Amino acid sequence: MGKTLYLECYSGISGDMTVAALLDLGADVDVLKRGIESLPVHGFEIEISRVKKAGLDVCDFCVKLDAQHENHDHDMEYLHGHHHEDSVHEHEHGVHAHEHRGLPEILEIIEGAEISKGAKKKAEKIFRILAQAEAKAHGVPIEQVHFHEVGAVDSIVDIVAAAVCLDNLDITEVVAPFVCEGKGTVRCQHGILPVPVPAVMHIAEAYQLPIRITDVEGELVTPTGAAILAAVRTTSELPAQFTISKTGMGAGKRNYERPSLLRAMLIEEKETDQNKRQAEESLKQDWIYKLETNIDDCTGEALGYVMERLMDAGARDVHFTPVYMKKNRPGYMLTVICDERQIKELEQILFEETTTIGIRRVKMERTVLERENTEITLGDENVKAKRCILPDGQVRLYPEYESAAKLAKKKGMPLQEVIWRSIQKKEES
Repeated sequence: MGKTLYLECYSGISGDMTVAALLDLGADVDVLKRGIESLPVHGFEIEISRVKKAGLDVCDFCVKLDAQHENHDHDMEYLHGHHHEDSVHEHEHGVHAHEHRGLPEILEIIEGAEISKGAKKKAEKIFRILAQAEAKAHGVPIEQVHFHEVGAVDSIVDIVAAAVCLDNLDITEVVAPFVCEGKGTVRCQHGILPVPVPAVMHIAEAYQLPIRITDVEGELVTPTGAAILAAVRTTSELPAQFTISKTGMGAGKRNYERPSLLRAMLIEEKETDQNKRQAEESLKQDWIYKLETNIDDCTGEALGYVMERLMDAGARDVHFTPVYMKKNRPGYMLTVICDERQIKELEQILFEETTTIGIRRVKMERTVLERENTEITLGDENVKAKRCILPDGQVRLYPEYESAAKLAKKKGMPLQEVIWRSIQKKEES
């Protein structure tokens, strides 16, 4: 079972703060370094150290760039529009210009890294969220977006590092009740912008991030930090009672009146009455959303691709139903099952990748059995399975197809025999 992460964003959130907090929680430093070193990107090195913030000993993650890639912190020297003439000259004439990369180039960089599949998916999702926000901010199609701040070497490293650490810690649930942001203005490559900057605002709007504006004059939430939060947050609600397994603190680089710190905690819901809780959760009721659209002018290749994108983006299920439409045209009804927080992202994918001009949305109540992941030992091999508990206490076991199929191929056995033996073995135990 995965772990639950609680992010306490009283000082906002950024990429480096997130990585530092996850490292302090126990993410494997060697796994991180191997992943970062495998990136097909040059001109940087990373430094992990301990620093003092408000008298506290906290972790610091720093991406150090060489002279060619060196980058200003846009919220320090340029904050509130106050800056030196030589800095403006350097900024305008490209002495410290960022490398401009489009989304396809960045996704190629991620794909070329020697990191886990889960980490790649997380990193790709974060950058797609950034691309959508930048496209909306600048009024251009997503394929024409070229990243500036977020496409620089340091931000690529921050995002991949965050994805690697989240995957390494096996984080599956992320609680973030709110994120604090400052006010005022910040000077960036496009001029003087209000805080929160447009990219952060568009991400907050699309993914319903709960923002709390503070009196701090400056930018507490960076586009990279907002995108990471949008990509991984699963809820704003903390359990009524919980215990803390471990705490990690990550340092930010900016110095405001409140210390630049991100506190992260691995938490477990406190179960005051185990039997009562199991009885209540054996028949859990919640809400799920169904997105539907009818399509009669899209190729099979395009539909296959959009299904992959939807599933990678977190859809619970995607399926096609053959239908006859107006003028007796054969077509497909595309159905997507998802959580409420995923609606905007998945609808964006549908509009981008298909010819649809409208999507139906239905909120549905559902009943969910209590379930847990388990493994069944068959000889010297294990088969992954789901264990479900019915309301009357009966237990059902469902071996995972891919795990059973892998064992069937390895042993030269029929798939159904592997499934049957798995169920029998569990019943015997």
